[in-house]
Amino acid sequence: MHKTLIAIALSAAGLSAQATELYLGLGTPGVMLGVASPLGERFTLRAEFASLGEHTGEEVEEGIRYNARAKLQRSGLFADYFVFGGGFRLSGGVTFNAVELDLQAVSNGGTIDIGGNTYTFGPGDRFDAEVRFAKTTPYVGIGYGHHADKGWGFVWDIGASLGRATVTATSSGPNLGLVPQSDIDRELEELRDGVGKVRALPQLSFAISYKF
Repeated sequence: MHKTLIAIALSAAGLSAQATELYLGLGTPGVMLGVASPLGERFTLRAEFASLGEHTGEEVEEGIRYNARAKLQRSGLFADYFVFGGGFRLSGGVTFNAVELDLQAVSNGGTIDIGGNTYTFGPGDRFDAEVRFAKTTPYVGIGYGHHADKGWGFVWDIGASLGRATVTATSSGPNLGLVPQSDIDRELEELRDGVGKVRALPQLSFAISYKF
């Protein structure tokens, strides 16, 4: 998806009579690579890809120890409006998100607490939870940059992709496959109180740019 977005933006930039800008940055979305093309003096169109990669580790949520896999990757299309004709701008657009957290419960002494009840956690048993942020979300923010003449420039952005995270859980195996849905639902509510309250993906980023 992100390669397609950047290709579209590069094509649009090639049609512009003005300069094309490439930028490389770092921030809460991860390592960022983008391309910008001005439309007149006050507007710029941008395509951007950002990633923090994929990471594994351990998490403890609501008393359960999990092996965790986290992934954060985002593509976006943005439009900038330069309010005063200088570098300060308002930004809006849409982001396409691959923000995931997979949790696989780890046995602690042969038992596990699910929804307030204790169950035997034996070989072949699994309790898994998944957190997924919305795949397509609107973006709003403010920033500075993408306005300079040809050459090097500096860019910063503060904003957020507005959406919600969903949490699901499954249990399987000789023992955990018998866990009633009511206990799983209670465990899900506890997980939502912990990691499922995400309503936005914030962005605070800085970048350097070069305009041809």
